[in-house]
Amino acid sequence: MSVIVSLLALAFLMLVAYRGYSVILFAPVAALGAVLLTVPGAVLPAYSALFMESMATFIRNYFPVFMLGALFGKVIELSGFARALAAAVSRAAGRTRAMLGIVMICALMVYGGVSVFVVAFAVYPFAAELFRAADIPKRLIPATMALGSFTFAMDALPGSPQIQNIIPTTFFGTTAMAAPLLGLVGGSLILIAGMLYLNCRRSAAAAAGEGYGRTHLNEPEPADPRWLPSPALAFLPLAIVGLTNVALTLLLPRWYGATVSVALTPAAAPITVEVSRVVAIWAVEAALLLGIGCVVIFAWQPVAASFVKGSQAAISGCLLASINTASEYGFGAVIAALPGFAAIQQGLQAIANPLVNEAVTVTSLAGITGSASGGLSLALAAMAEQFKAAALAADIPFEVLHRVAAMAAGGMDTLPHNGAIITLLAITGLTHRQAYGDIFAITCIKTVAVFAVIGFYHLTGIV
Repeated sequence: MSVIVSLLALAFLMLVAYRGYSVILFAPVAALGAVLLTVPGAVLPAYSALFMESMATFIRNYFPVFMLGALFGKVIELSGFARALAAAVSRAAGRTRAMLGIVMICALMVYGGVSVFVVAFAVYPFAAELFRAADIPKRLIPATMALGSFTFAMDALPGSPQIQNIIPTTFFGTTAMAAPLLGLVGGSLILIAGMLYLNCRRSAAAAAGEGYGRTHLNEPEPADPRWLPSPALAFLPLAIVGLTNVALTLLLPRWYGATVSVALTPAAAPITVEVSRVVAIWAVEAALLLGIGCVVIFAWQPVAASFVKGSQAAISGCLLASINTASEYGFGAVIAALPGFAAIQQGLQAIANPLVNEAVTVTSLAGITGSASGGLSLALAAMAEQFKAAALAADIPFEVLHRVAAMAAGGMDTLPHNGAIITLLAITGLTHRQAYGDIFAITCIKTVAVFAVIGFYHLTGIV
């Protein structure tokens, strides 16, 4: 019964998210409804100690990233950099390859270490400009950005600095470069299949006479037509954010050490921070500040002319996006603490093949929690030793376990209640009803690719 309750809570939240209701309102309703039907006396403690605590932790850790990411995207709009880069991509790739251009911009930023949330804010202005110029339906922007941000660059390509590719290293003793050939095979498969799907959807829309559309919400601010920067200058802020993020991720632990303790006054208690827990956040925040500064320096006049109105819109957007995602985080924390979730974990252990077992377990838990990193952490914390023992018995290298786990985490995590999906739709001004169907197709492609990689390994033995 407890399993059914957990699944019903998940189904309810996915339904209301798809129908356009506020997740901020219904995430606690779904989570606490599950608690009420499972352990009735624990509703109020679960709300305060689990849901709100997890939600507050998420906002404390990530709100500055959301805010700076939204502001970075907005100044790129106002400066004309979005229009310039979109025009350059359009000229280089042609209108027929506009989608591929956006996929590659997203992938480069993600592979450079920029948070997928930040990528959504930063790349949307480019995507809107490019899709409008090529007359591609706006409803395909989220799926296009999802392919570049949430799939091959995030966890399939070896060396990705994203957390989904880092978490397995602590359980399997591997590195971010684990199983490089399998990762390249999986990443290529996802990119090719995803682009084939998106181009088919674009062709179908064109045949039906559907273009970019009008009266959309959250359209980028029009840039000053009198000033169009060079494509190299327009790309500079993106390069600064990516490179600075990678550099600071490496340098900050060297500067501060494992922990840093600072007293603001001689009489005050020192502030102690474990650097490894916050280095990724500090790095991307500093990188975004430098990116914003770069845009302001090189495009002061057009940015200053509309900064007040533009920054207000950016802050409003980041508030909605961050609280939406934090509510999802709270929901996942509550569901993960229920007995039904533990029963689901135990049931998944019955799958015989260790790689299939791992893939199904990780992607299932990622789907239930609505979080790739959350589902991956829960699965490996509970079952890593079992996966390792089974892999040793089957003579499977731990590097393969790493790659399969990382790729599976980014599979069914992008169900309708996923925080990144809700954020992406909010940024683009679209609803689940308008755009989620194509995102789900990309989700299915990514999930199927994991099992294709498993089959490829068993056939070839290539790592």
